[in-house]
Amino acid sequence: MNRPPLLWKFYIAAFYIFLFAPLVAVAVFAFNASPFPSPPWRGFTLEWFTGTAAVFGKPGVLQDPIWLTTIGNSLKVALPVALLAVVIGTVNAWLLERAQFPGKTFLAMMMLWPLVIPGVVLGISILAFFSRVANTLEDWLQMDLDPLRPGLSLVVLGQLSFILSISTLIIAARLRKFDRSLEEAAFDLGASRARVLRTITLPFLRPALVGAGLVALLMSFENFNTTLMLVGSDAPLPITMYGQMREGATPAINAVSLLVMLAVGGIASLFALTSKSQS
Repeated sequence: MNRPPLLWKFYIAAFYIFLFAPLVAVAVFAFNASPFPSPPWRGFTLEWFTGTAAVFGKPGVLQDPIWLTTIGNSLKVALPVALLAVVIGTVNAWLLERAQFPGKTFLAMMMLWPLVIPGVVLGISILAFFSRVANTLEDWLQMDLDPLRPGLSLVVLGQLSFILSISTLIIAARLRKFDRSLEEAAFDLGASRARVLRTITLPFLRPALVGAGLVALLMSFENFNTTLMLVGSDAPLPITMYGQMREGATPAINAVSLLVMLAVGGIASLFALTSKSQS
């Protein structure tokens, strides 16, 4: 049954207002000349981005060492997670698509389990496991194993436990489309396995590798639940934002939210472009 065009227009408008109105409100009040991140509007200012503490008593995001440090902590986690997700995800995809061994289907299904386990449960499980491992090894080796204690190293391992599944699926989907006759032709012409991998297979996988890396970077940067369970004294950005909201936020949190939205939008756009190039 045909629907009136006006009804569809109203639905589409309402849908996108529902999606983006809160984001627009956060972005607008990042420029509000007020010590509070909410109405009323008191004028336009860039103090919450680049200002010092002279005007509102607190510096802007780009001048505040707390925000700069916490953004740096997020990058210290996100970049290793993205790199490891691409490298290990490529190996996993290769095994799932090329290797033949008993139980491969079941193992492929097991790889998806971390995606459906709640992040809090996953974080608690990882914390309990590595704490037990650290205690055992420290008693045996008589040395401190800080990377296995709550901190950025453990956050990397915790996030990788579920982000790796997504990167594997992205790369495996691309590898599944590969025409293996290209490799066979190269072998017939005398190319070594390493050269075939470097000149034929990896260039074909490049869009998926870039896409998997961008998705891993994005998911790591915004992850909260698992990170909250594993973080130590060096808090990544989502944890610091949560703490600021509990203590009483200023428009600086709107400003950092806007910067994150712009960065995430840019990464999502890059992923969309790489996904388009795969099709």
